[in-house]
Amino acid sequence: MAATCIFLPATPNFSHSSRRRTSAAAFAIRSSLTGQSQSPAAAAKRNLLTLIAGQERGLKTQSNPQALSQIIDAIDSLAAAGRGSVTTDESLSDTWRLLWTTEKEQLFIIKNAQIFGTAAGDVLQVIDVEKKTLNNVITFPPDGVFFVRSDIQVASAQRVNFQFETVYIDDEIRVVKDIRKDYLVVERAPYSWKE
Repeated sequence: MAATCIFLPATPNFSHSSRRRTSAAAFAIRSSLTGQSQSPAAAAKRNLLTLIAGQERGLKTQSNPQALSQIIDAIDSLAAAGRGSVTTDESLSDTWRLLWTTEKEQLFIIKNAQIFGTAAGDVLQVIDVEKKTLNNVITFPPDGVFFVRSDIQVASAQRVNFQFETVYIDDEIRVVKDIRKDYLVVERAPYSWKE
């Protein structure tokens, strides 16, 4: 697992995907308005997205143990609904945009970007299963980017040897638990990030 950290004060190449995706937050609102009965996975997903809405990608959750506990319970429910599914196939390959995390290093950068006279933009994971790569990317609009290049290896139906397990994945979101007991909720970005 080689990793390389890079900070580039250059404009990242955002090539927009031809497929349109509804944001995960819009899904939560749409789902709550339909009133139709849902599968356990859809109900657990809606609950999770409702709980993380307004949590500023996890910054507010750091000082709210009750919210953190509720979100982790919701993640566990969604993981139970996704148990036994394959989450390490080609569906994992995409540009994923951060919705919420407990990962302290990412939250530190998001919170303290103003020290460098900027604000954090999208926080991304760019995964290519075929090429066995995972890039963690933090954008700093208008033209900055920090990223870490890494190699991955699929270890099982749900685990990738980059210290994380995707416990749930669908066409809109992915939910991850890692070996440090950190959690990550990401949505498929409406664009593909390229170096």
